[in-house]
Amino acid sequence: MRAVDTNVLVRLLTRDDPKQAARGDEFTANGAWVSHMVLAETTWVLSAVYGLDAHAIAVAIEMLLSHESLAIAEPAVVRAALAHFRKKPALGFSDCLILEVARAAGHLPLGTFDRDLAKLAGTQRL
Repeated sequence: MRAVDTNVLVRLLTRDDPKQAARGDEFTANGAWVSHMVLAETTWVLSAVYGLDAHAIAVAIEMLLSHESLAIAEPAVVRAALAHFRKKPALGFSDCLILEVARAAGHLPLGTFDRDLAKLAGTQRL
């Protein structure tokens, strides 16, 4: 299966460049894989560049999870991260994803200096 990088995913979500969005649609029409790294970068771009708030970012992630042509890496892990993010959006989606990837891999606790992240089950504040 093909894979996409961050800028393709951003075009698919924002549609701010019609030509690139159309090329992205064409490329992904028969299926494309989205890695955790691309998903994390995409949420950062949506926040830092496009100014989207946590709610809008959560909606975008949900859209990607239900997209007919995209295969999100470990969707159950991403859904678990999204659940944390919706409850504690100040954490940022990437931190929530880091925790859930570690959990899925069986590598807990996740050591962190982040006070807020350390409040989630499976973490250990250092």
